[in-house]
Amino acid sequence: MKTCIVIYNPNSGKVLRAKFLREYQAVLAQYGYQARIIGTEYRGHAKEIATHLQPVDLVISMGGDGTFNEVMTGNLARVKPLVLAHIPVGTTNDVGVMFGYGKDLKQNLLDLLDGVVRGMDIGLINGHPFVYVAGFGKFMQISYETPGKLKKTYGQAAYFLEGVKDFFRPTKLYKLTYGVNGIEKQGYYSFMLISNANRIAGIDNFYKDVKLDDGQFEVLFCNFRKAIDIIRTLGLLAVTDASKISGVEFYKTNRIEIAFDAYPRKAWCVDGEKLERAVLKYEISNVRNVQVMLPRKNINKIFLKGLE
Repeated sequence: MKTCIVIYNPNSGKVLRAKFLREYQAVLAQYGYQARIIGTEYRGHAKEIATHLQPVDLVISMGGDGTFNEVMTGNLARVKPLVLAHIPVGTTNDVGVMFGYGKDLKQNLLDLLDGVVRGMDIGLINGHPFVYVAGFGKFMQISYETPGKLKKTYGQAAYFLEGVKDFFRPTKLYKLTYGVNGIEKQGYYSFMLISNANRIAGIDNFYKDVKLDDGQFEVLFCNFRKAIDIIRTLGLLAVTDASKISGVEFYKTNRIEIAFDAYPRKAWCVDGEKLERAVLKYEISNVRNVQVMLPRKNINKIFLKGLE
């Protein structure tokens, strides 16, 4: 019999009741997995669990994008990483939607177990993994500063409420230098995004034709002083190629170095969570061919290696 560990966050969006978790164990058993389910007890616990697990055939993360980030971080700290999967139970669930999951948690598990394993690129910011996005600047702190109680009560609307507050705050410009693809530039920027995803902040088709296994990630800088211009740009990305939007600097790359002129006041947002340590220099690269199991639904859309 195959072995499986489910690492779930009891504080993510939907409440995972004991009865439901038993049903999950039953479904896994039907697919030949002897499963153990472990609930996290504090921030960083999912990372610790994934790092120190005995080898198993499959590790499933159940929670929000931040929970998957923790499990991925712990897995990449292992000498020999394990096959991971993620079932979304959070508020926004960008990664889950991108992978092809719906809202029915039991059906999501069935779709996963009928799915396939693919090698996926995972980003690194100063060695810290991010599954799909790392961002800095205007609006980027909303996901990690929105109180958990509000998210449980209002869902995605909680982020909107926090966004309205930030909209009316002054937009700060940060002086920085970056080097990418042999180009070095210096300037003042209010917003930057490094990602490997076609859905960010609940916006579908954020970029066109993104592949999670092409060895590259997408980089976007903008220097707008007005919050409304940043919002307008994010809206344009759903219908226009980023390289054609005025006021935006856009690249596809596998490495970028960013240096701030002064210590930034706010922290980077990494997969919806706060990157704790603020430094002046950041190096962003990626790890290739990280083994992830996911449903078949969007494989041909988001992977170069589609269904055979």
